[in-house]
Amino acid sequence: MNREIQSLSPEYTHALGLKLGKLLQGGDVICLIGDLGAGKTALAKGIGEALAVKEPMTSPTFTFQIEYWGIAGNKPIRLIHMDLYRLRFPEEVEIIGVEDAFQEDAICLIEWPEIAADILPEDCLEIRIEGSGEEPRNISFRSNTNDWERRLKEFEEVS
Repeated sequence: MNREIQSLSPEYTHALGLKLGKLLQGGDVICLIGDLGAGKTALAKGIGEALAVKEPMTSPTFTFQIEYWGIAGNKPIRLIHMDLYRLRFPEEVEIIGVEDAFQEDAICLIEWPEIAADILPEDCLEIRIEGSGEEPRNISFRSNTNDWERRLKEFEEVS
């Protein structure tokens, strides 16, 4: 499954996150790939809003992960936002417990997931954001499972 959407502004990227967040459920792992300033955190904030996260969401660049509480499908859910940018060796992924977050009562958003490629679940959703500065963003969604194909079918561009 491969879908692509163009975003013309941070507000649009946030709105895409809001729409995507409404499709998420416990156990989902979302990999956010893109350069610094591409819009990964704007998308994450939209997802957090859709899940009724009350705290302000920030990028976990210096803390590696921040856990929030929200609601998905009328059930309490942990939203675990990770940023693996500063990790240099795959062994560090194990040390900080990335794989421990892959639980049915949690949704994981992982920025810079490449270093954790060996432990990522097969059914994760990869979101790649290309572009920077004032230029439009090309946002692509890719997964190897029919479940994401089914859930993203209704995912249309947000106006």
